Amino acid sequence: MKHSYSRKGCPYDNGTIESFHTFLKKEEIYLHTYKNFESAKITLFQYIEAFHNNHRIHSSLNCLAPNMFEQRQFTA
Repeated sequence: MKHSYSRKGCPYDNGTIESFHTFLKKEEIYLHTYKNFESAKITLFQYIEAFHNNHRIHSSLNCLAPNMFEQRQFTA
């Protein structure tokens, strides 16, 4: 794991991933207790694939969910 994803002198590169981590923590991690690493891994995968990519809208994607944004990009 890298400590930082941003280029030197450009602090805005981290903004997207930091925003994602904030929502992940507020909407999933802080609301559940995980029995072990495997259950956490499965639950987080389900959150990301079933909810975050399909239902959560993102202002940086013109208020579309990531999957919908990608579908529109491929059809355009």
